[in-house]
Amino acid sequence: MTPGGGPMKECGYSEINTRGTSPMESPNKKKKTTVKRKWEVFPGRNKFYCNGRIMMARQTGVFYLTLILILVTSGLFFAFDCPYLAVKITPAIPVIGGILVFFVMGTLLRTSFSDPGVLPRATPDEAADLERQIDVANGSTSGGYRPPPRTKEVVINGQTVKLKYCFTCKIFRPPRASHCSLCDNCVERFDHHCPWVGNCVGKRNYRFFYMFILSLSFLTVFIFAFVITHVILRSQQSGFLNALKDSPASVLEAVVCFFSVWSIVGLSGFHTYLISSNQTTNEDIKGSWSSKRGKENYNPYSYGNIFTNCCSALCGPVNPSLIDRRGIVQADMAESVTPSNGLTMYGSTQSQSNMAAATPLLQTEPTITTDEPPLPGKTTISAPCAPLALGQPTPPSSMPNLNSEAVLTDMIPLKEDIGNHQFLTPDEAPSPPGMLPANSPVTHSHTMHVLNLVSQDSLHEDSVRGLVKLSSV
Repeated sequence: MTPGGGPMKECGYSEINTRGTSPMESPNKKKKTTVKRKWEVFPGRNKFYCNGRIMMARQTGVFYLTLILILVTSGLFFAFDCPYLAVKITPAIPVIGGILVFFVMGTLLRTSFSDPGVLPRATPDEAADLERQIDVANGSTSGGYRPPPRTKEVVINGQTVKLKYCFTCKIFRPPRASHCSLCDNCVERFDHHCPWVGNCVGKRNYRFFYMFILSLSFLTVFIFAFVITHVILRSQQSGFLNALKDSPASVLEAVVCFFSVWSIVGLSGFHTYLISSNQTTNEDIKGSWSSKRGKENYNPYSYGNIFTNCCSALCGPVNPSLIDRRGIVQADMAESVTPSNGLTMYGSTQSQSNMAAATPLLQTEPTITTDEPPLPGKTTISAPCAPLALGQPTPPSSMPNLNSEAVLTDMIPLKEDIGNHQFLTPDEAPSPPGMLPANSPVTHSHTMHVLNLVSQDSLHEDSVRGLVKLSSV
């Protein structure tokens, strides 16, 4: 029951959660969080399927043509040629053909659906930090934008290699990496962009690409050879024209294999040469390690042995992907990057540090306590101000040194003792810069006596004099 006799009303208190809500949002309104994968916001020109498990280039039309040619030609061979050849020659022909087709399709899909070795782009904070490091290294003191240099030089096995800066990815590309203009990605150990497989060929899928073209060469030669054998055997029984009429699919298979075998076998031989010398297509086309550039120019990546070069390219574990395609994007998480070279923090941290350095009173935390009851019309300070989290800024050399033994005493006396003291009016007491607005109606209820004041600087003399003016006792 209340003192007035009325029933007591229950006061309901609801907990207000300020995390994740803006000042304009209602605290009772729940914010919907949607889980978004990183492949959905991937900056490159790629297509993703199966929730980011499959990664391809956007131009996939030629890839589908490759699939159609392989599947149609192999299907016609198994449907029209293999039954006759299995009876007349050996049943091992369709078995060997099936193994080759399975190996070709497996390596093709593995090359097309995998990450070729895409290098992640730099975040805005990382790019800004890199540009600041370049400015410091170049001795730049101007505030204007200066584009970073395009190259850096590193020494690999006694050979000087230039690292180029990518203005799209905001990184210095590692050795043998290059930026693909079609996929808009920097690829590690970039070989080339192959439209026939619908993907770039790089460090992570080069071995599968080589196995694909090598097995496809064997399959093309295999089908072409046994199609001709089929036609010859039928021609011996019923004549050449009757043989073509009995198996018209063999003509189509022979034409497709005849025009494709030269390019496929030639491509396999070219990449065999590249693997044996530990080069990439990009390096061979540019002539990066050609002797024409100088007698001292050589390939620093070659082991000097064909067998070792082949093992390094085709054997060993596959490097993990550097881009977490199926990772969750933390949209509400604030990213904070600490500069690695000890540079000054930028943004809000820098502005707070400058404010603390310019205002020495922000760096002290005086405690004012009193047991005196508040006077009418006066403002009483009953608790110390909350400390500001400014990250321990370094005070400038011109800041006055306030001794830690300074004592704040002498509360305001009663009305009969006012005549013995001198007080500062609000207009006479200046405020530190940025702390109180002009003409602020602030009344002083305490007189601050600061003992042992030393080394006042002329820059802060006027401001400190009003705050630490001694009262005459």
